[in-house]
Amino acid sequence: MPSEPCCDSLNVESAVRERYSAAAHQAEAMLCCPVSYDRKFLEIIPPEILERDYGCGDPSKHVRAGETVLDLGSGGGKICYIAAQVVGATGRVIGVDCNDEMLSLAREYQLVVGDKLGFHNVEFRKGKIQDLRLNLERFDQFLAEQPVRTSSEWLRAEEHANSLRQSAPLIASDSIDVVVSNCVLNLVRNEDRRQLFAEIFRVLKPGGRAVISDIVSSADVPPELQADAKLWSGCISGAFREDRFAGAFESAGFQPVEILERQTEPWTTVGPLEFRSLTVRAFKPRSDGTTLIPLELALTPTSSCCSPGSKCC
Repeated sequence: MPSEPCCDSLNVESAVRERYSAAAHQAEAMLCCPVSYDRKFLEIIPPEILERDYGCGDPSKHVRAGETVLDLGSGGGKICYIAAQVVGATGRVIGVDCNDEMLSLAREYQLVVGDKLGFHNVEFRKGKIQDLRLNLERFDQFLAEQPVRTSSEWLRAEEHANSLRQSAPLIASDSIDVVVSNCVLNLVRNEDRRQLFAEIFRVLKPGGRAVISDIVSSADVPPELQADAKLWSGCISGAFREDRFAGAFESAGFQPVEILERQTEPWTTVGPLEFRSLTVRAFKPRSDGTTLIPLELALTPTSSCCSPGSKCC
């Protein structure tokens, strides 16, 4: 996992933010690959959300009734609203995203979907997935009341952010049964990825698991592609190298790490590089250091989530 950025970090984050802000208003087919979902879970989800979903897999089918689920980079809320139906009234779903337009889209239909379900078990929070301690909406409130104009004020704001992380974390430690994410981890800057995996590990309960669908590459993405902010926001430049993806989880303390689904045909190619969807499941050991995989999870089917010939996961 590269530790040094090869392109301007601000450009990467701003490119991702701007592209997905636009995609919240106008569907963009080039963002990740189309995925087939269980249609029975789509019936209550508004078409606007379905049309503006950008994923490469379906981690929601690996959650169970009664669980607390955290969706990283929840976007318009599709995976959250599917998971809400699976976990049921005794479960809970939290979506985290830092994009205001995507959060607005997801929240617009929150009451409508809940009323159709007969229960309201979904909420959306503003935060960066590599910093799940900082509640960005509470930080926004602070900045609105105390704008930053000088270096001293910037230091004061930084101190307040650190205080929020400690006193009122966006996601508490050891509070989540399963973390899911759909084609989002690759959008995080290289220098933030170690913290990203550490945060996933932190918020999971002992014995909890992460189920992540993301884009991986057949070899290292060269610097000239990583320097292209448009390719980065398009799930290309930031793709994890396939043979190192599981190792990123293991380095954070996860054990075991399993490959649930692998796209046979590449989603796209750039020169000799192949890019495809991969879904992995990684367990956080219990407090005694062991991992107990429930029987129903051990028997989870790993068949393709797309129809034959669709060339997606």
